[in-house]
Amino acid sequence: MSESDASRAIEEAGEHDVEWLGARDAALLTLLYGAGLRISEALSLKRGDVPLSESLTILGKGRKERVVPVLPLLRAAVDDYAAKIPFTGAPSAPLFLSRRGKPMSAREAQGLMQKLRGRLGLSERATPHALRHSFATHLLQGGGDLRSIQELLGHASLSTTQTYTAVDMRQLMETYQNAHPRGKPA
Repeated sequence: MSESDASRAIEEAGEHDVEWLGARDAALLTLLYGAGLRISEALSLKRGDVPLSESLTILGKGRKERVVPVLPLLRAAVDDYAAKIPFTGAPSAPLFLSRRGKPMSAREAQGLMQKLRGRLGLSERATPHALRHSFATHLLQGGGDLRSIQELLGHASLSTTQTYTAVDMRQLMETYQNAHPRGKPA
């Protein structure tokens, strides 16, 4: 997804006839795109995790832990949602809830993106997981290095990270020419 498509999806997700559900949807998509979380990782957050600190320790695939920085924008979106939840819950209770107050499912998040695709005319490939891919791609395009992006995503292998990023060959050649001592004109 392009940066503008990701922004539009988050903004549109916040437009819901039920205020707390709009805040939930916006917070969830903001976490997926803004922190590169997998849907299962975002849905595993607990109420006790709020307010979010400057970083989150995420238990990812293979029970591998990673630390993810939390930007102020992410904190604000999650805080806004948490303040609007109409259901009570212990610190160990799930943060993201369904309309009926049960834990939100990955299927609900997929359904949200399906609705947004229709409303915004997004590609069929615009899924919750596509927001994670976009996170990685946009970091790389913004000058982030693959090794750091690998750490942020929690990938064991750099080759996995490379497949996540839509590596633009033109940009790659430009970086190579600017960075390599022999790539610079004499």
